[in-house]
Amino acid sequence: MAADHQDRGGEAGPRRASRGGVPGDGVPGDGVRGDGVRGGAVPGLRARRVRWVRTLGALSVLTALLAGCASMPSGGGLDRVNSSHRSQSNSQVRVYGVSPQKGETPQQIVRGFLEATTSDEANFSTAREYLTKDMARIWNPFAHTSVLSSGPSVQKAPKTEGRGLLGDGDGASYAVRVSGDRLAEVDRDHAYSPADGEYAQILHLTRVDGEWRIDRMPDGLVLGQSDFQRIYRPINTYYYAELGPDGESVTNGSNVLVADPVYLRRRIDPVTNTVTALLEGPTSWLDPVVTTAFPRGTRLARGQHLTLEDSGALTVRLNAKGSRAGDETCVRMAAQLLHTVQDQASAEVSRVNLRGPQGADMCTQTKEEARDYEPGRLNGSPGRVYYVDKDHRVTAVGRRYSDPEPVGGPLGTGKVEMGGVAVSRSEKEAAAVTRGRRSLYVAPLEGDSGRLGSPMLVSKAKREEDGLSVPSWDGLGDLWVADRDPRNPRLLRLRGGKENPEEIAVPGLRKGQRITSVKIASDGVRIALRVEGAKGQSSLQLGRVHRGGTTEQPEVRVDELRPVAPQLEDVVAASWAGGSRLVVVGRESKSVQQLLYLETDGSATDEPTLPGINDVTGVAASEDESKPLLAESENGIVRLPPDANWKTLTNNGSQPAYPG
Repeated sequence: MAADHQDRGGEAGPRRASRGGVPGDGVPGDGVRGDGVRGGAVPGLRARRVRWVRTLGALSVLTALLAGCASMPSGGGLDRVNSSHRSQSNSQVRVYGVSPQKGETPQQIVRGFLEATTSDEANFSTAREYLTKDMARIWNPFAHTSVLSSGPSVQKAPKTEGRGLLGDGDGASYAVRVSGDRLAEVDRDHAYSPADGEYAQILHLTRVDGEWRIDRMPDGLVLGQSDFQRIYRPINTYYYAELGPDGESVTNGSNVLVADPVYLRRRIDPVTNTVTALLEGPTSWLDPVVTTAFPRGTRLARGQHLTLEDSGALTVRLNAKGSRAGDETCVRMAAQLLHTVQDQASAEVSRVNLRGPQGADMCTQTKEEARDYEPGRLNGSPGRVYYVDKDHRVTAVGRRYSDPEPVGGPLGTGKVEMGGVAVSRSEKEAAAVTRGRRSLYVAPLEGDSGRLGSPMLVSKAKREEDGLSVPSWDGLGDLWVADRDPRNPRLLRLRGGKENPEEIAVPGLRKGQRITSVKIASDGVRIALRVEGAKGQSSLQLGRVHRGGTTEQPEVRVDELRPVAPQLEDVVAASWAGGSRLVVVGRESKSVQQLLYLETDGSATDEPTLPGINDVTGVAASEDESKPLLAESENGIVRLPPDANWKTLTNNGSQPAYPG
């Protein structure tokens, strides 16, 4: 059974429809008329079909669906409904391609091929039917994926673009142009990268036994955004941070796990593919600052289809190279596996059993034992929320969000007026910049409320907006701050929050750019920077922190800046909100302000849309995702509890902060 579809305006779009009012599940009803024709369809283009199959459900449910399909009306239109990441991820419907039909035109063949690539077939067997035998053999769909804003447009190639591909005019060859507005690229490492601009490729077709087939085209896939979100899901793989001599400042500094987001197909052997992606190693962007416990060349032993047992146990057989690991290394390997699989599994992973290629036991790591390697463990356990009150004192609010009071120590006295605060992840000390953003002080949060002493850093900037940024602590105890002085803009680190500030090189900054705010991840190897251009526009960039040298002479730099929110032309504020997630405040061109979650690779998260709030000037989140989001707005500081709306925290405070 199939849901018929007609392309609109030459676009090859998804051949799916909604199930029981839930959009995007691949069942008739999602913006498709019963005769398979969309509103505005181009006359003369035959409707194409995609088969759908419900994979779960009782016989009665299947019967009802069959009856619904049989009774589809022959006319009338339905409006297309967009579906969310979350509803798609829970879909119980699989989509399969339909083979080419006799007598199809070249454009219809290309559209059919593109539609077949949106199916849930592991090796795109139906899509290969649209290719010649030689092309089907060499085509690599996994080389990369281009993500477009909507379904790709299919048209006859202009002569200028098709020249050199066409034959001698005997009608035996044809060139088709596939194009669209590109949003992103996913590379062979499964890494997502925003990539604006036009997408355009030429596909060449030839006749085989009287039927058109594609015989020349590029490797990879091209998908509209809605198809990409339906087919793929973000997964965090985990690797160990390379902290160099700085790792000595924390317990088990060699066992700090860092999230590396990748995109994998939702329904194609998810556990096996997740483990395979982990064994392939980190993405190229993160690779220079992380390492893996798996020996080089480690792969799954052949013939495995990995699934969680009813008890939550996962047993993994590795090849000979992986089985040579020693006991300590094996435990670290198992911890990587457990946390990576847990990130995508709907059930709890209770333990991981690693075995050799013939089934010999190597090691076992339980969920309890793997807590020593917990991702985000350097974030600590935030106990309080902090802000600057109307008297410019550093103030704390406890777990019940009531009875705020100034912190202990000199930062809570108001003798020196403060304008922003960052609390260490241990919550034993804090760093605060003065109201005019000229001086930076570090002081304990408990004990004698005496004099502050001398500032750790003083900016020479003449204006407040050009002074020091609010600082940020990593999980190693280092303090990071930007001096925004236009005459000498710098990114600075105070090792341990006590040593003299050292300037950190950021080679990716262009002439005229300066860093205006800093948020470093607890793992210490990723840093989010708000960067202002020469014309005052601001963007959010993610950098990786290289740590080397020796304890006496550390060498630290921030490399490979990449945009996190390229769609926003003006970023107001950002904060870490999980292992690979940021919350960002900004606005698109000629649009209103937005408050949204983004993955560190720049892709949208599965999180539902945040409730609206006006004129946000600051935001604070915790890598502990159970903590409420905080925002500073025209109404003071507000918090967003889970599954609730904004609630007022205080009407007379500013600069909310979690430890970090």
